[in-house]
Amino acid sequence: MNSFFSKMRGGTALPPRAPMRHIALSWLGGFLAIAAVAIATDISHVPLVLGSFGASCVLIFGFPESPFSQPRNAIGGHFLSSLIGLLFLTLFGAHWWSMALAAGTAIAVMQLTRTVHPPAGSNPVIVMLAAPARSFLLTPTLIGSIIVVLVALVFNNIPKERSYPKYWM
Repeated sequence: MNSFFSKMRGGTALPPRAPMRHIALSWLGGFLAIAAVAIATDISHVPLVLGSFGASCVLIFGFPESPFSQPRNAIGGHFLSSLIGLLFLTLFGAHWWSMALAAGTAIAVMQLTRTVHPPAGSNPVIVMLAAPARSFLLTPTLIGSIIVVLVALVFNNIPKERSYPKYWM
């Protein structure tokens, strides 16, 4: 039992802080992506903002080289997780156990399809809490995540030291 709890002590030093230029670029990229989705929502009068997009921006602009940040993962992960949330909501209704099953299933499906995007893991929970229409899969999920990735494609390639994406498929 002691060895189990000893694992929880940590022991590794805190990672170094990112350079200020990287922090500033992460801030600006996140600002621009959320602004683009919010402005598109205002113009179209169609909901394109999803709460998990804020966390997507942390990855896509703060860690653009991460496999979790790639377009395949951001778009595919959001799409599959919302689809699973909507499927479980339709089949079982919004209950603690269906929410848990949907979240666990979304994690497994993202791993199976190599589209893991951690912020998308919250989409089944959002679906269960909001009980949206099936159109949630298109707006905000698919179109909103595509807008975030389009901003990242432009913004993350402006600095000389960045190259985005690392892969598509």
